[in-house]
Amino acid sequence: MAVRGVVLMPVVALGLVAGGLWWWAVLRLVLVPQQAGLVEGAVAAGGWGLSLLPVHVTASRGATRGGVTRASRRRRSDAGSDPS
Repeated sequence: MAVRGVVLMPVVALGLVAGGLWWWAVLRLVLVPQQAGLVEGAVAAGGWGLSLLPVHVTASRGATRGGVTRASRRRRSDAGSDPS
């Protein structure tokens, strides 16, 4: 459990930094558009473009176990019926 927290911390920090940069770019474009440049426009447009990604189609946590999916065993046609 502790390993998951260690791995998760850099991801959260990166997300907060990226979100802060996006808000900085958007506010700069809105508040002082005459001083905003190409970098602010690219950061704002890139962040908006990332928001359009379909993250709702990712696999759920219950679908995988340890990063590997497990398929059910195929039944043999000549195996007969289950005695239980």
